[in-house]
Amino acid sequence: MFLTRWRLDHLADASTLALTELVANVVRHVPGRRCTVLILREPYGLRVEVSDAVAGAVVAKAADPLAESGRGLALVEAVTDRWGCAEAAGGKTVWFECDT
Repeated sequence: MFLTRWRLDHLADASTLALTELVANVVRHVPGRRCTVLILREPYGLRVEVSDAVAGAVVAKAADPLAESGRGLALVEAVTDRWGCAEAAGGKTVWFECDT
């Protein structure tokens, strides 16, 4: 138990930050601001999925240095080991993984 908790404790900051960014994107870009969050404990670490009802892939891009927004997905990319977007029937799922 102790080893498992320790192995996940160091993922808390990165996964919390990445999840906050993905949910903030839902609040900003999804009509109705609805999403589903799935958090999975995997043998290699943690997988988090945020699904919404708006189709279309998302892309991390370089933000203008003076812009007030536009850095969220770049931040997700920086603090996680992997991330991506999968289109689903009637929407999409943006996911990330953090390794122990």
